[in-house]
Amino acid sequence: MPVSASGLKDAVSKGLLREAQLAPLLEYLREWDAAHGQQPKFDFTHVLYYLGGLIAIGAMSLFMNLGWEAFGGWGIVALCAVYAVAGLLLTNRFRNTGHLIPAGICAAFVLTLTPLAVYGFQQGIGWWPDDSVYKEYHRHIKLLWIYMELATLLAAAVLLFRYRFPFLMMPLAVTLWYMSMDLAELVLGSDLPWRAERLFTCWFGLGITVVALWVDIRARRSLDYAFWLYLFGVIAFWGGLTAQHSDSELNKFLYFCINILMIGLGAVLMRKVFVVFGAIGCCLYLGHLANEVFKDSWLFPIALTFIGLGIIYLGILWQKNETRITATVRSCLPAPLRELLEARHG
Repeated sequence: MPVSASGLKDAVSKGLLREAQLAPLLEYLREWDAAHGQQPKFDFTHVLYYLGGLIAIGAMSLFMNLGWEAFGGWGIVALCAVYAVAGLLLTNRFRNTGHLIPAGICAAFVLTLTPLAVYGFQQGIGWWPDDSVYKEYHRHIKLLWIYMELATLLAAAVLLFRYRFPFLMMPLAVTLWYMSMDLAELVLGSDLPWRAERLFTCWFGLGITVVALWVDIRARRSLDYAFWLYLFGVIAFWGGLTAQHSDSELNKFLYFCINILMIGLGAVLMRKVFVVFGAIGCCLYLGHLANEVFKDSWLFPIALTFIGLGIIYLGILWQKNETRITATVRSCLPAPLRELLEARHG
């Protein structure tokens, strides 16, 4: 529920607040916002925060080039240590000055150095098994990355215990995603068919999404630690599901129903990622109907238009009865889930 100074002034003009209460209330809200971790917002300041952070993180991960191989294993470890110390100093500096979003980004930067440091350590001690280089870590599925991924998860646990910044869940979620694909090679073999890979990704994404819900419930009275788990879990689940191929119209309709269910789940949990990907999936199915099943029918676009108008009308009905429907639905939910929705969304 966004609250703005102009909205409170409007409340004063309508007699809902006394004018003498406005200034103290605004000051209290500013202090409350500062004390509760500067929740991420879509404004220019936060865009700059995350853009700069992601560029720095990408520089030490996605965009790492062969130039670093010239330093040798121990040289890479030493450089990672220097970067890590600088990152931790910035993390503590930003945290102590109340800039918690930049502090979380710097902590995540330190975490993303872990696989590179482990790679350098294995190179230096002579445990690296082949001629693979670090730049392939983000591009190719290989079981030999597993030690780097396990070390990253351990480092994530330590940093989360120390700092409790929600953005640390982002590299953790990426690492879990990478690990799932590398473990698929161990479980299913290196020559597993593309269909099996997609199915494995789908089930793994579903598992991560369930874990995200569990984290969301456990952290319902604190910061949002589940966002990145939801994001990567839904992407993996939806991507694996969408990449499946079937000539059965029944299976395609079931795909459409799953996407409708995702939209409903996103509305209940107030998680936009479910709604966005569910809506994309629905559009893909409707596109299939238009281009394949009803490609020669002039009635289909007309029927689809009326369906769209019907959905808009359904939205109007929902807006009128949202409070009553929400209260009824929440009363049927388990207590932890009901407390989560009340804590997050009122």
